[in-house]
Order: sequence, then C-alpha cells, then structure tokens
Amino acid sequence: MAYSNFTTIAKVRKSFNLTVEEPLDLFADIPELPASSYLQTTLNENVSLATAINTEKARAELIIAPILLEVRRQFNFQVGFFSGSEFNVDVAVGLNG
Repeated sequence: MAYSNFTTIAKVRKSFNLTVEEPLDLFADIPELPASSYLQTTLNENVSLATAINTEKARAELIIAPILLEVRRQFNFQVGFFSGSEFNVDVAVGLNG
C-alpha cells in the first residue's frame, strides 16, 4: 500500500487510530502576505493550462509548485521543497511513496 491508498481522512483515522482536532481560526493572528507579481503572472499563465490538461501531475507542476516556491522565497529560503522525492516511513503500514 502507498500514501495514495489513504483516499479519505476517515481511512487514515481508522488505520492509525487517530483523533482529528480542527481548531477554528488557526491562522487568525498571522498577517497576510501579498503574492509577488511573478507568482501572479505565473498563475495567470498556468491555471488554464493545468485545468485543460486536468491531471494531478499538471496541477502539481503548474499550480502547486509555483505557490510552494513563492512561500519558500517569502520565508527567505528557510522552507524546504522536495518535489518527487520518496518519503518511505513504514512500508508495512502503507507509509511509502
């Protein structure tokens, strides 16, 4: 089994006997940061293409990756980004991929 086999939060909760707590207003005290003009331009160009292709890979490469890279830039490159890297924690319980 791989991470992708955990298709719902209910399945994850059951498989690992977890309790999910969702605090309200988790980021209420965090000020918003404006998106750079670079990110705005990139998304303006990429979103329609990603939705036309309509695959997870296209969305990851054309929408999600630019946003994560923007976060990395805004936090002075103190945030990691490991696209395509396997993260095998415990293959026996499906925490791999």
